[in-house]
Amino acid sequence: MTSTSPEAVRRRFIAASFVDALGQGVYVPLTMLFVHALTGQTLTAIGTGLTLAGLGALASMPAVGSLIDRYGGKRVYTGALALRAIGFALYPLAHSYPAFLAVALLLAVAMWASPPSQQSLIGDIAEGPERDRLLAWDRSLRNGGMGFGSLAAAGMLAFGGTATGFLAAAAVLAAACAAAALIVARLPVARREAPAPAAARGGYRDVLADRPYLALTAANFLIGFGYTAQAIALPVFLTRDVGLPDALAGAVFAVNTALVAVFGVPVARAMARARRARGAALGTVVFAASFAAFALLPALGGGAVAVLIVAIVYTAGELIHSAPAQSLSVQAARDHLRGRYLSVYQLSWSLCRTVAPMLLGLLLDAGTWQVWAALAAAVLAGGLILLCTERALTAVPVFSRSADTLRTVAVTRSA
Repeated sequence: MTSTSPEAVRRRFIAASFVDALGQGVYVPLTMLFVHALTGQTLTAIGTGLTLAGLGALASMPAVGSLIDRYGGKRVYTGALALRAIGFALYPLAHSYPAFLAVALLLAVAMWASPPSQQSLIGDIAEGPERDRLLAWDRSLRNGGMGFGSLAAAGMLAFGGTATGFLAAAAVLAAACAAAALIVARLPVARREAPAPAAARGGYRDVLADRPYLALTAANFLIGFGYTAQAIALPVFLTRDVGLPDALAGAVFAVNTALVAVFGVPVARAMARARRARGAALGTVVFAASFAAFALLPALGGGAVAVLIVAIVYTAGELIHSAPAQSLSVQAARDHLRGRYLSVYQLSWSLCRTVAPMLLGLLLDAGTWQVWAALAAAVLAGGLILLCTERALTAVPVFSRSADTLRTVAVTRSA
């Protein structure tokens, strides 16, 4: 008989998340090559199609939030995983451009629906400090899963040949998503219902009226540029301005992934002793310090050791910021509208990733230091917003420890 204890449910959820991350690790680094090999479309057509699909997915987020609140995070996350399995299985058949656009849109919607539905599911599985721990384990193991997935993708291409390797990758992606969907569908999770029928009738109007949460979302939009720097700005900067070989630029990504996977949970436990808003703001300061160091690398002569040291500082900023920021986004959302809240929060990531390639590209063309100065200013502005918003967030559990929660209740009552 399958165990239904809370600990067993969490382990099975983590297993599904890890399998999901393995699939993403195969797909994300090879997206353009993967789609080109399977569909035969030109790179320009693929880039245009993926952009259009991303815009379509962006427009779908409000509907995703409503579905999560109506049917629960478990069902929507299961559906998103199942749609991704179908999409990856159909990619080898999408040789016409309309077929490619349809599959790309299906995958984009499913992939962007996964984070808010998954985090809403975490909100149903656990609460309080245990929710923070589950978020930390999920974040850490997902990084590990994506790292293993990237290695698996390289192996399939190296040993299976290009055409065979990409077909194998499509099959692995479809199987991984289907397996994760099956695990999630069988989780014995009960939804946390709204506290009162009147509150349950709320919608996006209530979310948009929650100014502290909108400020939290705006802060995440600005800080998100710090995360996009690793994939967009850093490889170009290291090879063009610092003069490192392509292989070493890729090693920086591998170091970051490994450190996040290993230290994600311990750092999250350490950050649980601090107020979430302040902990996340501290992460932005470390981020900004790493950006200042990157800006100085060309003038100081660079070097592999110096680059790796700065990359470790950058990763420290990510670790310090991500744990309290993600916990705050989930904890500050009202339970009966959690899907809508998290979908709005997800828009900050989606908008950032949509505009980042253009903005960072312009800054990279401007010189060697401008992009890092802009990134430092963006993350520090986001951190300042978090600090300014902290007082308004005292009506929600902005701490991690039980004693802090008691203090939060006292503050709320006095208000």
